[in-house]
Amino acid sequence: MLVFGGALGAMYFRKVIAADHLRDDVKDVVRLSTGIIGTIAALVLGLLIASAKNAYDARVTQFKQLTANLIFLDLMLEQYGPEARSMRVGLRNALPIMIERIKTENSRSITAPFETTAQAHSFINKIQDLTPNSEMQRSLRTHIIEVARTLAQSRLALFIQSHDSIPIPFLIILVFWLTIIFASFGLFVRPVPVVFVTFAVGALSVSGALFLVLEMDQPFAGMFQISTEVLNHSLTPLGG
Repeated sequence: MLVFGGALGAMYFRKVIAADHLRDDVKDVVRLSTGIIGTIAALVLGLLIASAKNAYDARVTQFKQLTANLIFLDLMLEQYGPEARSMRVGLRNALPIMIERIKTENSRSITAPFETTAQAHSFINKIQDLTPNSEMQRSLRTHIIEVARTLAQSRLALFIQSHDSIPIPFLIILVFWLTIIFASFGLFVRPVPVVFVTFAVGALSVSGALFLVLEMDQPFAGMFQISTEVLNHSLTPLGG
């Protein structure tokens, strides 16, 4: 609305200013100035989209790694034997809580320090309490500790990146530049239907680009959210 309104406001302003202000040399100065602003805005918008896409892809990769580590940890606990059954049950009970916390942390309206859940503390204590009865169990216990550490690192990486968001002042300045550019377009044209349609399409296009950036900045919400269904169903149910 700001970008489109800037163009409409400039067309109205064109009617009230003196014709001397719309000479060819004035038009050249305005076009050169807005050309510089347009170049800067295009570069910044392109970099912003690329940065948001890279951050989004990084979170997708970390989330897939988290899922893979969780499945691998459960498989090793299964190989360890009946002594690790309670830990496998704990993983399944803690999974919905972890998924909900990941979604909450990536909400822009909520900012809180990272806190380890009671389920995580209990799981760590159970790993430490494992007493191997064979060489195979001793080796598995070592691998279980390593994978649990990797799983924790992936989880912390998601938490840290959830606080990396696009600064609001940065977006305000970019929208201001785009509004100035469209206002310069409207300053030298007559208000005919094709002009209104062109301005509307252009405003929707640049706003759509900003919308994509903001959506990718929230990977667990909105239109481009990362699906948690794979993680939610990654662990097979245990028998009775």
